[in-house]
Amino acid sequence: MIKRIASTALFVLGLMAFAQAQRIAYVDVTAVLESLPEYQKAQEQLDKVATAWRQEIAQEQDKVKGMYSKFQAEQVLLSEEMKKSREEEIMAKEKEVRELQRLRFGPEGGLFKKREELVKPIQDKVYGTIERFAQDKGYEFIFDKGSASGMLYADKKNDKTEEIKALLKKG
Repeated sequence: MIKRIASTALFVLGLMAFAQAQRIAYVDVTAVLESLPEYQKAQEQLDKVATAWRQEIAQEQDKVKGMYSKFQAEQVLLSEEMKKSREEEIMAKEKEVRELQRLRFGPEGGLFKKREELVKPIQDKVYGTIERFAQDKGYEFIFDKGSASGMLYADKKNDKTEEIKALLKKG
């Protein structure tokens, strides 16, 4: 019985020593990214591209609405064959607009690729800086405070966001 208590106590003490030896910190990667002028510039470029593409799609949708309105107005004067032809033309145009939306804003669309091109190098730079910081300072774990990592509590003294920003400004 005494051996069991002693071994349990030693085990608990060992766990406590191990837990105290862990160096853990967190960084708000979103805040770091948003503090970088090159990230802000990339976001502005993405916003401009997205706005232009939305306008292009809206114009195409307006064309479809115009085709449909014209069809509705002329429908009584058209033969069945002409009605069917116009309906097919309208449906084809609608399909074309949906495809354009998918190509621009879909999961593998132009906006996603543009984001990869503009933002990924900046993210890689930030993650590389965090990795060097962790190695230089002896941290074993650094969590991203801004992501859905499941962190429920973080002591402010472990927030290294400002230090990462300062390192990135130094180059």
